[in-house]
Amino acid sequence: MKFGPVPVAEAEGGILAHSVKAGNVRLRKGQTLGPDHIHSLQGAGLSEVVIARLGPEDLHEDAAASQLAQALVPDPDAANLRLTDAFTGRVNITAACPGVVEMDVAALDALNAVHPMVTLATVPPWQQMGTGNMVGTVKMISYGVPAADVMRGCDLARCALRLRPVVYKTVSLIITEIPGGVGDKGKDAVEGRVRALGMTLAEVLRVPHREAELAEAIAGAHGDLVLILTGSATSDVQDVAPTALRAAGGQVTRFGMPVDPGNLLFLGDKGDVPVIGLPGCARSPALNGADWVLSRVACGVSVTSADIAVMGVGGLLKEIPTRPMPRERRR
Repeated sequence: MKFGPVPVAEAEGGILAHSVKAGNVRLRKGQTLGPDHIHSLQGAGLSEVVIARLGPEDLHEDAAASQLAQALVPDPDAANLRLTDAFTGRVNITAACPGVVEMDVAALDALNAVHPMVTLATVPPWQQMGTGNMVGTVKMISYGVPAADVMRGCDLARCALRLRPVVYKTVSLIITEIPGGVGDKGKDAVEGRVRALGMTLAEVLRVPHREAELAEAIAGAHGDLVLILTGSATSDVQDVAPTALRAAGGQVTRFGMPVDPGNLLFLGDKGDVPVIGLPGCARSPALNGADWVLSRVACGVSVTSADIAVMGVGGLLKEIPTRPMPRERRR
């Protein structure tokens, strides 16, 4: 691609690099200049404009963006994604439904290393999305890019992006109560999380914070997924809630996570029903580690102990103003 100033008389067929006002007409950057545009520019007394002129080896920015987006998501319906039409070298990729974003990070990194003008920006892996949220944006930075590099990027990152939709429909929330405790505080925040994922809070069960009663509630819960919000923080894998899950015939696969707030989460299951013991910070709508686990579990993504262990890098989340013991000492 050739780029630079040329006499207006020689600019026909070039792509205008910067917006220009020619009398009463405003020509926008990216406009391919035709005879009428040249006439307007000359009539306004302009002698020179900056243009980009594509070479035989180049693709126009819109064609390149479309080609790359279609390689990334060749079947949008199957990937639960939507592609916008290309405009100014950009194609936006959006979520067709609630879910989490699955991507081949190595492939996307390789794509972005092909040519500085050929780019894809995305949300982080496993980011929770709502319908219409932007998952990624393909952008050709220059007006034209080498076709060979676009093809190479397509080959490297083909089918590298998709949305895993929510697979569970109903949730049981079990709240344990202690004398003088917070009661139902947190129910609304948890329900908001459930609804954001397109699920329904089918039942709220309130029981004393005792192993036998909690085990009975877990065993009798009807939801496709069970959430437990305890009146007293779970401090050990042998504490009331994890022990109650095992007593109900379930198992605990992980207690504790390197995300703050969210350290006191536990994860397990009862047969084919996932069970998440929520940390106390889940009473707030603010982002916490439980959100990262809940969104993946809701979408049928296997979450192992090893998966949770690597959440620590980037897991220092925003401070909660009402935190009883702030991490940062305020003056």
